[in-house]
Amino acid sequence: MGKKKAPSTTLGRSLIKERTRIQRGPRGKDSWLHTSELNDGYDWGRLNLQSVTEQSSIDDFLATAELAGTEFIAEKLNIKFVPAEARTGLLTSEETKRIQKLHEDNEQFLCIPRRPYWDENTSADVLKQSERETFLEWRRQLAKLEEEKKLILTPFERNLDFWRQLWRVIERSDIVVQIVDARNPLLFRCQDLERYVKEISQHKENIILINKADLLTPEQRQSWAEFFQTEGVKVVFWSALAEGQRLAADLKDEQLQDEEQSTDEESTDDECNEEEDNDISSENSPTSENEGLSDTSDEFEDCEEEEEDDDDEGWQTCSEEAEDERVAPDHTSEKTQDIVICNHSHLVQKDELLEIFKAMHTGQRMKKEQITVGLVGYPNVGKSSTINTIIGNKKVSVSATPGHTKHFQTLFVEPGLCLCDCPGLVMPSFVSSKAEMICCSILPIDQMRDHIPPISLISFTSQL
Repeated sequence: MGKKKAPSTTLGRSLIKERTRIQRGPRGKDSWLHTSELNDGYDWGRLNLQSVTEQSSIDDFLATAELAGTEFIAEKLNIKFVPAEARTGLLTSEETKRIQKLHEDNEQFLCIPRRPYWDENTSADVLKQSERETFLEWRRQLAKLEEEKKLILTPFERNLDFWRQLWRVIERSDIVVQIVDARNPLLFRCQDLERYVKEISQHKENIILINKADLLTPEQRQSWAEFFQTEGVKVVFWSALAEGQRLAADLKDEQLQDEEQSTDEESTDDECNEEEDNDISSENSPTSENEGLSDTSDEFEDCEEEEEDDDDEGWQTCSEEAEDERVAPDHTSEKTQDIVICNHSHLVQKDELLEIFKAMHTGQRMKKEQITVGLVGYPNVGKSSTINTIIGNKKVSVSATPGHTKHFQTLFVEPGLCLCDCPGLVMPSFVSSKAEMICCSILPIDQMRDHIPPISLISFTSQL
């Protein structure tokens, strides 16, 4: 009998091999089985296309030129080697003289826009259209001045609504006050504004209020006072921050004195009550009735004399205070008259500044029995701080952001004196370089690309 054969396992091995073959994939690369990428379409990726919805001005220009078939060829002509010293940003003496001469020759073109003529018969639409045309022509003149004369102008206000606010403030004001920064008064002063005020009416007065003057030394203030005196301009030195701190300290001292006075009065009342109690007890004593009567009569006489003395002293002090109050304005008015006639380096206080406003305008007023003072200046020079210091409490919001005030507003300091606050306006002026604009806080420091020219200018100026 032979050996039995093992059962056949061919079917199981075939299934295992088939499963392994499927997991490994097909052997032939050209097989059509399990194929997902046919590559039978156009390959857009090879062009490296990118959707463009927005372009900068230079990119738009280059794209337009490419579409038009324009070619640009770099030509190396008029080569100029710039030395390393030129990166300091300082101008040579010859360049400084040349730029100063250009500024003097073209000073008459550096003007502010004028409001076109209008009367009660002019409609609002006609006036607005005329204002737009005048403003557009003014901007064209400044652009032409920059291109032809190769001059550098400071950034100026390009919003017509702000200039309309200035026109209204000048028209309704009797005195136009230019508030300038004491660290560079000439940069923030606009001479054409002074001419425009006189063009509207000869009865209007101009005055320059140099704010932050506490940062200057007395010698520097005296030099500026003499300079503006030769220019024939009335100038007053003022510090809104220092005056506000002084007024706050005085108010605090007055409150402390009132509290001390109230405590003293309470203590004297307690003493008087104790004395009256002692007097009543002495009167009730049977031993010395006559003496008590005489003593009490003497005491009553003494009290009456003291009360009369107190009353006399009270009336005298009131009259003296009244006399002092009457004399003080006269004294300050004498000072203000001197300041108006001759510029002094004196740092004025609030009361003196108000007396200057009252005594300065003596001609025809815009409103009867009222003086309107218009405050004009660059943004962030201290117009709102000045108004808050004069008024005595916060009437105008203050912000470090330039252009915080959007519309002019009128505030009454006292009967007959009104302040008119104008939005901050950046007026066009000449500068020598962009480094000067950065040092004068005209250009923001966070947009500065090269820090060497401003630092070099500060170092060179501090050595003079």
